[in-house]
Amino acid sequence: MTVTLEVSEGVGTIRLDRPPMNALNVAIQDRLRELAEEVSHRDDVRAVVLYGGEKVFAAGADIKEMQVMDHAAMVVRSRALQESFTAVARIPKPVVAAVTGYALGGGCELALCADFRIAADNAKLGQPEILLGLIPGAGGTQRLSRLIGPSKAKDLIFTGRQVKAPEALALGLVDRVVPAAEVYEQAHAWAARLAQGPAIALRAAKESVDAGLETDLDTGLAIERTWFAGLFATEDRERGMRSFVEEGPGKAKFR
Repeated sequence: MTVTLEVSEGVGTIRLDRPPMNALNVAIQDRLRELAEEVSHRDDVRAVVLYGGEKVFAAGADIKEMQVMDHAAMVVRSRALQESFTAVARIPKPVVAAVTGYALGGGCELALCADFRIAADNAKLGQPEILLGLIPGAGGTQRLSRLIGPSKAKDLIFTGRQVKAPEALALGLVDRVVPAAEVYEQAHAWAARLAQGPAIALRAAKESVDAGLETDLDTGLAIERTWFAGLFATEDRERGMRSFVEEGPGKAKFR
């Protein structure tokens, strides 16, 4: 398999495994979609880590595979490509990308689908598609600009330059930079901690933020209000409030 799933402590690790650079060919794209849908529905998966291994996250698309595609073929494939990445972005559980080595092109776009990004201190990220006479096609023009703002996104997209981990952190492209040997460990710890949280409330929080960003403030507030009221029907809400009153904050154990 070019992409595998391992589950431990409520955390599902989606691992890219296509040496040497985890080039994102059609098989990987389709498999990512399958696994995103699987972890979305599995009760034993409460949080997700995206990981490419110790050396590289993903260095981009499979250029040799794309080179032989004509316009008609790419009209069909581009939709499937975006749908695969969107499936990852819409996993209704916390998702963290553990970024080692290169995360370029589609690799960077895959990292953008996560809720949180932990990068190695030697990581390099970027959207170099312009150097091929292209633009990002797996969500890069949209997710990158929403994450770091349009001007900074245009700089990276227009120039195709790679940014090292410190600059990526300053831009807001990644959220934490750690020694390379600790990337997966810290990403798994982040996910494992959230895997112990209230699953429905975490889903509500993620959907409220993500859906709210795509609409106007009043509609976003309505989304938040609906989820907020709905959580009063959950056992986790009862458990959390009872624990707070009886034991103090932060001691509730959720199911």
